[in-house]
Amino acid sequence: MNILIKLLSVLASVAAGAVARKALAAGWRKSTGSEPPKDAGDPRNSLPGVLVFALVTAASGAIIHVLTQRWGRKATLRLEQTPGEV
Repeated sequence: MNILIKLLSVLASVAAGAVARKALAAGWRKSTGSEPPKDAGDPRNSLPGVLVFALVTAASGAIIHVLTQRWGRKATLRLEQTPGEV
């Protein structure tokens, strides 16, 4: 059962990451009027824009990672405390 919780945690993290990426891209388009920078090496993308988008993306990824890890740990602890109820 512990493996199942770990698998669900990974799937939740991937799904949340995909949703966050779409939301970040939509927010970027709405606030700047242009597409988010996809290639950091492309000189057509401004350096400040690339850095800001990278920072926001990394921060959201870290938040998603922490929240899904905590959710998985709480589920594991709950399972260990009440194995008969699952």
